[in-house]
Amino acid sequence: MITLNTTKIKLILKRLLWSAIISTSVLPAFALTPEQAKSLSVGETDARIKILSQVLKEPDDKTLIFLQALSDDSVKYLDGHAFIIKNNLGIDPVTGASVQVPTEAQDVVSNNRMRGELDAALSALRLFSPDPMLRMAAVKDLQKEPDLEKLPVLDRALKQEQVQSIRDQIEIAKSSALLSADGAAVRLDAAKKLSNSHSPDTQLLLNQRLDLETDPLVKSAIQDSLKIIAASLVWGERLGALFTGISLSSILLLVALGLAITYGLMGVINMAHGELMMVGAYATYVIQTFFIHHFSAYFDYYLVIAVPVSFLVSAFVGAILERSVLRFLYGRPLETLLATWGISLILMQLVRSIFGAQNVAVENPSWMSGGIQVLPNLILPWNRMIIIVFAVFVLMAMAMLISKTRLGLFVRGVTQNRPMAACMGVNTARIDTYAFALGSGVAGLAGCALSQIGNVGPDLGQGYIVDAFMVVVLGGVGQLAGTVYAALGLGVINKILEGLTGAVLAKIAVLVFIVVFIQKRPQGLFAVKGRSAEA
Repeated sequence: MITLNTTKIKLILKRLLWSAIISTSVLPAFALTPEQAKSLSVGETDARIKILSQVLKEPDDKTLIFLQALSDDSVKYLDGHAFIIKNNLGIDPVTGASVQVPTEAQDVVSNNRMRGELDAALSALRLFSPDPMLRMAAVKDLQKEPDLEKLPVLDRALKQEQVQSIRDQIEIAKSSALLSADGAAVRLDAAKKLSNSHSPDTQLLLNQRLDLETDPLVKSAIQDSLKIIAASLVWGERLGALFTGISLSSILLLVALGLAITYGLMGVINMAHGELMMVGAYATYVIQTFFIHHFSAYFDYYLVIAVPVSFLVSAFVGAILERSVLRFLYGRPLETLLATWGISLILMQLVRSIFGAQNVAVENPSWMSGGIQVLPNLILPWNRMIIIVFAVFVLMAMAMLISKTRLGLFVRGVTQNRPMAACMGVNTARIDTYAFALGSGVAGLAGCALSQIGNVGPDLGQGYIVDAFMVVVLGGVGQLAGTVYAALGLGVINKILEGLTGAVLAKIAVLVFIVVFIQKRPQGLFAVKGRSAEA
């Protein structure tokens, strides 16, 4: 007795439904001819594109299969016959029957121009998919590459489309194509209709057409549509800048949290803090590589292991630095600065010797890829949203550790009054090591997060160390709340200024602001409260 599981049954039914829809109610029942298959496979590109335009006017299910095979480089040709290659077997594109492929058959090669035309044709044919999401994606693709040759396909799709939102997008795709029509009246009507698009792609298309348009009425209509589209996109740009600023703030917060301990609580000017971030990022890379080679089926879960490993490796390196170098330099800030700067150079050279001087790529798991399209010109990437949540989680964990645990109590006691803590039986040297290792581990977490939004290299930490120190100083030395507010403020302000003045001037403006602020309020946003603290 033969049995089929539910998944296979659904797949078979879906394929049968798709074939039935294409061959009956949606696409006309015109069969792909041997001559068309031959002309699509060989010849000059212009001739192949001309035949492609013709078959799009009378497509059937075999046309769709053959075009997809051409796009996938799965077609061979010999003596006037084309063969689709699937699973090392030959298929006749006209009849769909299995055939023997001659060994001397040559691969059909398409240049970039032909590939672009094939992709556009497949997008047009996907307008008849039973899946509304695929139809919407197909319309979006056609809007980016408008072509008058696709109008017959768009008209047929419009007649059978039942979803209003997709119908509206098909109308926009038609108007985009008609914007280059011969008649000025047709172009004028298309330019007016495109004002309803509210899409950056349409904005780009209108700007390109504006330079080519000669009719004054059409040109005026294009300018009016551009103004309407620009006004509709302004909120997307503003929210995009705000989200980018918050994303930068989450990175600065992760970087600065470690410094809030090593510098804010312990008073150690650690110039190697960026390199401890780098260690965490490379630890993430090593875990990723290990999963690729040994647990490729579970690659999407490598971050579950990489996060604690990056913390532990960076904390271990930090503990070694504290026990071997920094413990002898407490109370001598200049020597500490020089020593940690030298350590940073050693760590960078060590990484270059092990991993090479070139950057290495850390891939996102599938659940961190893509994003949410909130507005036509605003997409919120999953990786940045998850990093924001991760930064909040690390902040809460740090706050709980410092305020609610025995280790946090000892750290605060040693920070506020080391001699008294020692008199109460606290092993201050051990607490120093624990605190520095904790700050280093948080730096490793920052490196793990940074690896998900960019490449990892020996110079990774150099771009963030100065900003992290500014966050700690602006927020108030030893104040976690001040670190949060300072990171959020600097990140958002920096991105807003970048949109107005450019990246370099924005950086200078932020630095000048911090210098002036510290001159007026040396204790930062939040001063340490105590008997000896100034009000």
